[in-house]
Amino acid sequence: MPIELQQALEMLTGDLQDAGVPDYLIFLGFALVAIAIGNLMPVILRFIAHRFLPKRGQMLYETLAAPIGGAIKAAATLILLNSSWVWLRSYAALYDLTRPWMNLAVTISVAWLLSRLFQQLVRGYGIKTLQKMGLEADELILPFEAVVNVAIGIFAALAFAQSQNINLFGLIASLGVAATAVGLAAQSALSQIIGTIVLYLDRPFVKGDYIRLPSGLYGRVESIGLRSTKIRTVAKSTLAIVPNSQMAEAEIENITRGKKVMVLLYLDFNCLLAAEEQAMVQQVIKSCTDAINGIDPGSTRIQLLVPADRQLSRARVTFFILGSSENSIQLRKRLLEIANDNISKQLRAYDLEFTTQEPTIYIESPVTI
Repeated sequence: MPIELQQALEMLTGDLQDAGVPDYLIFLGFALVAIAIGNLMPVILRFIAHRFLPKRGQMLYETLAAPIGGAIKAAATLILLNSSWVWLRSYAALYDLTRPWMNLAVTISVAWLLSRLFQQLVRGYGIKTLQKMGLEADELILPFEAVVNVAIGIFAALAFAQSQNINLFGLIASLGVAATAVGLAAQSALSQIIGTIVLYLDRPFVKGDYIRLPSGLYGRVESIGLRSTKIRTVAKSTLAIVPNSQMAEAEIENITRGKKVMVLLYLDFNCLLAAEEQAMVQQVIKSCTDAINGIDPGSTRIQLLVPADRQLSRARVTFFILGSSENSIQLRKRLLEIANDNISKQLRAYDLEFTTQEPTIYIESPVTI
């Protein structure tokens, strides 16, 4: 809490106490105000952006802040609640018990807000920058996001430790010495635990996924324990128990995550297209979609139709997005939005006016094994 704000709150506390108001009533009142303001924070930020900022600032707000309203509410509410905790100092036992947890909640909420804000920044502006540089966005952005999230987590841990006067480096050093002593006595057990940590961090599979191992074992993951992973085999319905240290080093084929999303895009032109214009439309759409890494090669299908009730040409574009996780699928959907913008710019450069039907339809379907 800033020193000026803390001093102001202490002065206000003194005035209210002089008026005979109990501290717990003051705390409850300010806590309710904090919750109300925190929940209204996205609305307040939107009003400020659209009332006082230029058009570019408004676009910046809509790109970065508008999609993460929930994270903004949580962080603002907890920060304001944390400021109202000063009125619990007269209840020393309760204050000492709850204050560290409140600080931890604030630290986590702010770290989560920064993570979401960075994600919106990268996906709103970073994708186009990487494409202009000729780089594959989906191969760089997801690992980069993971690295930044780890860095945010580390800084959050350091900030929380400093707020609680915890010597984090000393604690890590002492834990390191203890880990070395235990490791010499139980290398095998530690190997299993490290394998478990790797599996939980990398998440090559989760409970319920169907996987295939190099040994030929194929089945459904029933559980991931501290020491081993249990797999229910498909052929015999027997339970295979594989040590996590082996699972962390094995080349695993995840059948469940081999999924694709079908995208249907409709373009309604303002007139009937000539044969040359139809060929140009097909060429532009094909080149813009083939340029995206993550679209099933050769899956793009373009049909030019004439609706029965309207005298115009309609292009129906069908293609499949491939992805190993929901995060990568969402990223590639964002890439498709950029591809749609490129299609629009190129077609309008040839004086071809059209409208895009909303919404674009995404239908998930499994990849054929």
